[in-house]
Amino acid sequence: MRVNTLKRVVVAFALALPGAAIASVVAAPAAHADGCYTWQRNLYQGRSGDDVRQLQIRVAGWAGTGGIVRIDGVYGPQTAAAVRRFQAAYGLGGDGVAGPQTFNKLYQLQDNDCTPAHFSYTEMDGGCGQGGWSGGPLSATQTRSNAVRTMWKLEALRRSLGDQPLYVNSGFRSTACNRQIGGASDSQHLYGNAADLTSRTRSLCQIASNARNHGFSGIYGPGYPGHSTHVHADSRRENNNDRTSNTTSWSAPNCGVG
Repeated sequence: MRVNTLKRVVVAFALALPGAAIASVVAAPAAHADGCYTWQRNLYQGRSGDDVRQLQIRVAGWAGTGGIVRIDGVYGPQTAAAVRRFQAAYGLGGDGVAGPQTFNKLYQLQDNDCTPAHFSYTEMDGGCGQGGWSGGPLSATQTRSNAVRTMWKLEALRRSLGDQPLYVNSGFRSTACNRQIGGASDSQHLYGNAADLTSRTRSLCQIASNARNHGFSGIYGPGYPGHSTHVHADSRRENNNDRTSNTTSWSAPNCGVG
């Protein structure tokens, strides 16, 4: 159990207070729920800011079939719909307003380094054993940030599969690593946007089919060349540095996907 649980409860209580009390709490120094991020106000359609952006990163995996949640700091209809799906998935009641219950569930799922409970930077890094986040087309900071968003989508996918473990066989790859293993020259692995997945309790077809509901816009699985042993899931529509940024590509013929 994290040592900051008491602080987290205090913040949640403050968020539930009437509007005037909320204003006084927001004006005070922020109390941190954990080592990553603490929300200080309820969020709903029409609000904007970095707190909305932080929420969007964590609910991006609840975009719905074929959808994505733009990480733009604006609480629009897509964000509200994703919050509703997140709430429903965890039994919170889906009103689309992010308040104390929603934030508390996110705190429970969130480690102090901002990764979700069941995935880690180590899993998403180190292709070919090189370690670090440099060597790709983007800065190490941006690549690492993309990997966080990818992991939160994987957390949502994992939940939809009954909270059964998913294993990342390959995450970020440097350009040299990608070339070494024969990856596509425009691979989303280069950007921290992709993960190759397996499971010991769910079939590859179950992974590929469910991934369509969780913000992934590139999915390749059984029946697609070179993907008989894993499912590739990526976020190409959100990668503005790639020529495929506005497209989706799903192909797992043996599963009826694509």
